[in-house]
Amino acid sequence: MMNLNALKIDPEFQGKIPPLTFEELNQLEANILRDGRIINPIIVWRGLIVDGHNRYTIAKKHPEIPFTVHEKEFASRYEAIIWICKNQLGRRNLTPEQKKYLVGKQYEAEKSSHGEIRKESHDENGRFHRSYQIDNSGDVKKTCDRIAAENNMSGISVIRAESFAKGIDAAEEAVPGTRQKVLSGEVKPTAAEIASVARAPPEERPALVAEICKSKEQKPPKPPAQKQKAPPAVAAPLPDVSTFDEEAPDEEPTSTPAPSEPIFPQKENEPLKVDRQQILEIANNRYHVKQLANGAAMLCEVSGAANSMMRRWESVFREYPDILSDAENRASVGRTIQKLRDYLKNLEDKMEELL
Repeated sequence: MMNLNALKIDPEFQGKIPPLTFEELNQLEANILRDGRIINPIIVWRGLIVDGHNRYTIAKKHPEIPFTVHEKEFASRYEAIIWICKNQLGRRNLTPEQKKYLVGKQYEAEKSSHGEIRKESHDENGRFHRSYQIDNSGDVKKTCDRIAAENNMSGISVIRAESFAKGIDAAEEAVPGTRQKVLSGEVKPTAAEIASVARAPPEERPALVAEICKSKEQKPPKPPAQKQKAPPAVAAPLPDVSTFDEEAPDEEPTSTPAPSEPIFPQKENEPLKVDRQQILEIANNRYHVKQLANGAAMLCEVSGAANSMMRRWESVFREYPDILSDAENRASVGRTIQKLRDYLKNLEDKMEELL
């Protein structure tokens, strides 16, 4: 029987495996103690556990319980991750979020595996050394289509799953514990909200994660969409001049004179059902001079940006009070405040120069 101390947990590998609930873990331990042995082997690659993390934990807790270890062979870490994802996708009790995450990580790993040939070796401390050689033989589209077929989903869903997985990893790095909360369904941000975390600057991610992981009760309700009133029916349709503005948004707005006698299509000898003067008034009222934005009009943007910053800071400090209580975190906040002071001082100096 292999020495348990020779086995190691790789955080990247472990992060791909949906953890058991407290009740499930207790049941697994009870089953192992009842059987007197760990029936399923702990699967490893180069001494790193790729499957059986819970069995490993129980074995360390009960060293008298016999267990077995099965060694797998993979060409690279990417292949190990692909195997882990496929193995976990075979489980029946996955949440939709867990399945989406695993599909995304498998797709990401397969693309990387096809795009690069990695040579890996260990130093005396067990750390990896890698060299890279680009290999353009991989067909990404075929990979996407194959993964989609294997998981009974569309190709676009596989691509979206990759964005979701990247967002989950970015959120976990910004706020540890987020991955488990989202994948277990404890919090339910949308897939688009999760994907946005990976695109956000790293310094903004903690506040963004805190915002999107709020419960529905904590989030402010969205204002109801206003229904657009249908235009009054007329015998002959008027050309919609508002579409002219949309097609040429970069042109300088000017006052457009209304036509004095618009031509309305109608059948010969067919009387108009609406008074002609009324139609002319409707047409004339659609022509107006557009106003260009000026400094006074943009003051709301300046004020809104300041209010947004203060609101987000308060949210972060409220959710993570150790930012202010911890000396190192407090010093970092102080440096950020000093940057803001410098900016505001320079702005005040510019304003004084204009007086």
